[in-house]
Amino acid sequence: MTGGDVTVIVPVWNGRILLERLLCGLRAQTEPPAEVLVVDDGSQDGSAELAETMGARTIRMGVNSGFAKAVNRAIGEARTPLLAIVNNDVELAADWIEKLAGAIAPYVWFATGRILQAAARDRIDATYDVVCRGGTAWRVGHGCRDGPAFANARPISCAPMTAALYRAELFRSIGLLDERFESYLEDVDFGLRCAMAGYSGCYVPEALAWHQGSATLGRWHAATVRRTSRNQVLLIAKHYPARLLWRYSWPIVAAQVLWGLVALRHERGWSWLRGKWEGLCWFRQYRGRKDNPALSHWLSEGEREIRSVQRESGRDLYWTLYFFLTAGGAK
Repeated sequence: MTGGDVTVIVPVWNGRILLERLLCGLRAQTEPPAEVLVVDDGSQDGSAELAETMGARTIRMGVNSGFAKAVNRAIGEARTPLLAIVNNDVELAADWIEKLAGAIAPYVWFATGRILQAAARDRIDATYDVVCRGGTAWRVGHGCRDGPAFANARPISCAPMTAALYRAELFRSIGLLDERFESYLEDVDFGLRCAMAGYSGCYVPEALAWHQGSATLGRWHAATVRRTSRNQVLLIAKHYPARLLWRYSWPIVAAQVLWGLVALRHERGWSWLRGKWEGLCWFRQYRGRKDNPALSHWLSEGEREIRSVQRESGRDLYWTLYFFLTAGGAK
């Protein structure tokens, strides 16, 4: 497929300067998209007006209703077979659409590339996502120095919606993003649903992008930590059957508490507690009814991937402690 098959969806809540840079980058693509669809979530800095003057179709949501709802609205209005979802704080290489659209082949339902940090371009921001038995996710390679570990194409089951390309048909098969997650981990939830239904994608390291990261609120903003903390619990509630809740009870406790200590180090311990409390209060409402036997294998494979990349590219204290406390996890 080509760029003419692509609609680029850009959810926006303020960040006019960042949006202008992204839209300029989309104009400069070697294979320009058929359409750019900007979903304005109640911006107050002229982002919607800028998008219109630069030729994007703009949907005005009126209020900030969250990433998931904004993306879902755009998916419903897009008219092309491929949909790219891109954050406004991303800068794309000129051939980003060309590389990812070229990777969409039979049995490849989505694709993502190598996303580097905008402030440190020799370090990885994101590649693809995995989840450990404890229910916390890792954007594989985040914070690691770029190198051979991230240079090979491979099949994946979970792509970060920071910048990724999907078949529109996938959303009709799997369903839209879960709007109850609002923002944060809604893409991991979608990836889990894809994996359990047998839909896979591709990591394309030649498709480069650079991400500023948490440009709207900041990575350790109180609201960011609260929602992430809550949604970690809701992922477990939604996807873990009763047998895995019991089997993985200690990895779950270890992973969640360790993440809380990281939040505490950033002076966000109260936000972490609020998020966990909200997640526990909503736990019953999110309980799934299906027990997919593939889930435990998928989680174990995720842990193997984390251990492999950590050995090759540098150990993160969080994962070092997690594997120590859980007796090593998957070998």
